[in-house]
Amino acid sequence: MKRKTIDIITLGCSKNLVDSEQLIRQLEEVGYDVAHDSENPVGEIAVINTCGFIGDAKEESINMILEFAQAKEEGALEKLYVMGCLSERYLKELAVEIPQVDKFYGKFNWKELLQDLGKAYHDELHIERTLTTPKHYAYLKISEGCDRKCSYCAIPIITGRHVSKPMDEIVDEVKYLVSRGVKEFQIIAQELTYYGVDLYKKQMLPELIERISDVPGVEWIRLHYAYPAHFPTDLFRVMRERDNVCKYMDIALQHISDNMLDRMRRQVTKEDTYRLIEQFRKEVPGIHIRTTLMVGHPGEAEADFEELKEFVRTARFDRMGAFAYSEEEGTYAAAQYEDEVPQDVKQERLDELMSIQQGISAEVSAAKVGQQMKVMIDRIEGDYYIGRTEFDSPEVDPEVLIQRADVTLILGNFYKVEIIDSDDFDLFAKII
Repeated sequence: MKRKTIDIITLGCSKNLVDSEQLIRQLEEVGYDVAHDSENPVGEIAVINTCGFIGDAKEESINMILEFAQAKEEGALEKLYVMGCLSERYLKELAVEIPQVDKFYGKFNWKELLQDLGKAYHDELHIERTLTTPKHYAYLKISEGCDRKCSYCAIPIITGRHVSKPMDEIVDEVKYLVSRGVKEFQIIAQELTYYGVDLYKKQMLPELIERISDVPGVEWIRLHYAYPAHFPTDLFRVMRERDNVCKYMDIALQHISDNMLDRMRRQVTKEDTYRLIEQFRKEVPGIHIRTTLMVGHPGEAEADFEELKEFVRTARFDRMGAFAYSEEEGTYAAAQYEDEVPQDVKQERLDELMSIQQGISAEVSAAKVGQQMKVMIDRIEGDYYIGRTEFDSPEVDPEVLIQRADVTLILGNFYKVEIIDSDDFDLFAKII
């Protein structure tokens, strides 16, 4: 008898990916074959894990649901289930609008899916996952939710209050993943720096990173999605002292003008922000900072945007992304402000900001030519092995390209290279 196959499609961020990986492990345990993000879905059952963060992500999620709903109507699919952030936020509306979906689940009750398939959830496997990433790296989610009250952000509406995962459980998960061949961990949360406040009554991120760092086999730890207000400064010492903690920090700063930081309810000032960046670079020499900025938030005058451009030129971020404000219902900004910056102005500002950063990125890359660096090899693409340094997170950051012609490298292994060339974003290297 042919085992049933389930297709799981994951949209949105790496935090969603972790949920999908946990679900895949549970489904495999109860006898299903699972295909993840297959270009040509093959299963009788499909599960779409949605994103509901901003307009573009919501649109992508809805289009994907409609595409599979059509497949179901045409008889190519028996069952269609939807989970994740969009589903959490618009459960009732979606059920009415897209009746082809057999059931909508929120972000946290996806375990019920197993029950609805007539299977049991195996609690003893709660730290186990079937990785969808290359086997040498994994995303590690240390908390859910967010207690911040940023004006524009719907995440607290979707995920609720900040809930830290117990430290011992995280360390057990790391040990499990190391036993499966994982060497590199991307530490993720909606807000890393708040970790531990609910469970231990104080910020515990530095201690958690030390404990993960102590696990034999952990070669790289990289931190994502920190918040600038009340930053746990003991983390500087941990990053400086621990060789396997990458000198890398992903911290969303969003803006620099005091007017905008106040309107965004960010709980920091321009002075605080500059001081924190200076502290990072002083305390952790060689650190690479990745940030995200926003343009077009209500109230952003031309003077505010000029300040933001000057900030990008002055701070010279090693990695930077930006996006245009989109009004999200239920947020403070949607209730209190008019979305007054025209869409074409938002796009112009976004393009201008990214153009400034492109020049900086090119200079940052060019400065690495001639340096020797440790590189992790991720994959093969055309004539090149594709790798990353400790300063590069998967999917979002520059990569290191090594000609395949005269070397044979093993995926997932580390190699020492010399950087021989660069372009606007990527580096070219040779094995030493």
